[in-house]
Amino acid sequence: MALPDAGLAPLAPAPWVEERGATLRITAVRTFLTAPHGCPHLIVRVETDDPGLYGLGCASDPQRTLAVRSVLDDYVAPLLVGRDPDDIEDIHRLLLNSAYWRGGSITGNALGGVDVALWDLKAKRLGAPLHALFGGRVRTFAEAYTHVDGRDAAEIADKVLAARERGYRHVRIQAAVPGADTYGAAGGGTADPEAVRTRRAPWDGAGYLRHVPPVLTRVRELVGDDVELLHDVHERLDPRQARDFLRRIEDAGLYFVEDLLAPEDAGHFKRLHDASPVPLAVGELFHDPAQFTALLAGPDIDFARIRVPTLGGLTPARKIAALCELRGVRLAPHGPADVSPVAQAATLAMDISSHAFGVQEAAVFAPQVHEVFPGTITVRDGGLRPHQTPGHGVDFDEAAARKYPVPEPLAHDRWALLRNTDGSVQRP
Repeated sequence: MALPDAGLAPLAPAPWVEERGATLRITAVRTFLTAPHGCPHLIVRVETDDPGLYGLGCASDPQRTLAVRSVLDDYVAPLLVGRDPDDIEDIHRLLLNSAYWRGGSITGNALGGVDVALWDLKAKRLGAPLHALFGGRVRTFAEAYTHVDGRDAAEIADKVLAARERGYRHVRIQAAVPGADTYGAAGGGTADPEAVRTRRAPWDGAGYLRHVPPVLTRVRELVGDDVELLHDVHERLDPRQARDFLRRIEDAGLYFVEDLLAPEDAGHFKRLHDASPVPLAVGELFHDPAQFTALLAGPDIDFARIRVPTLGGLTPARKIAALCELRGVRLAPHGPADVSPVAQAATLAMDISSHAFGVQEAAVFAPQVHEVFPGTITVRDGGLRPHQTPGHGVDFDEAAARKYPVPEPLAHDRWALLRNTDGSVQRP
């Protein structure tokens, strides 16, 4: 809800902005909440004084959705009305500085929603697909990976081979640990799904180290070398455990291990990267480009897991992509279902135009998502292909969106309930 009028004059562009002679102005920044896939999506629409010309962005943060919306509605929108939407770099820096205490995921998502909307708007105005503004295509499609899980190697291997039959050449595999909450394995390793939903089942780090490495190695033996295998630790290991885990999985031939450590432990990546041949991927939790630049200096990672909305949009994401190319690091952008089809299409424009690209995480959206987001891109033969229409090519149906209200604010904070076997709090 907007603050009461305190008698202050509306913010207006500085005089030097008027001197640019802009022919287009931002007239409104509108936000929409919807949950056609179950998780909340926060969509940003930047409108102009050219009737029918607007840009769409995604500011989705499943855990702090309402806080991000407040930043957009109460602070960002009043600052942008009247400005020239072509000045994307200027607007990005203006919004970044406007909070004074810069950074954080809430600010990053708000900024990311506006930034992608401005790029979409600019491409539409020029009558070009978004990737054309980034130098054009360097590939015709972006390799995508899907997720499978199971209770043992045989079950996982069967699912990998089924995904391979559907055209996927990259598959993330997650293995349940008996009696424990295990990230990415449906139902975890317990027979009580309700215990997993409410996080009553604990995380068992020692059990994970004993159980998962042999499963990953056996899956590789069962499926052969015709498919790339990935695995997500989801930041649940400490540096000592991470070193032990890498040693145990060397024979699994993984394409990469994701989030072996939490951002707070990123200083240990150099030691782990130097000691193990297993490729490392990290970054979906990063909200500041500096978190990437520190790891790219070595480089101490092999894949950058950029989440475009949270990092602040395409403007900073493309700069990190360029640095990755110079440092020999590949892109593996974050793309689960809580990244909306709008953000997926924008990320794909970066993938298609970057020589640093490696693989794209690709959500399989529920049918109702396609209703709310006309133009939602789907995987075909293991890859994502961008639209050739102006902008990123995904639209938003407000009437359809209203049929899918978002869940209560704390519904997605169940992540925070996870505990270790000794009762201490564990990262989600």
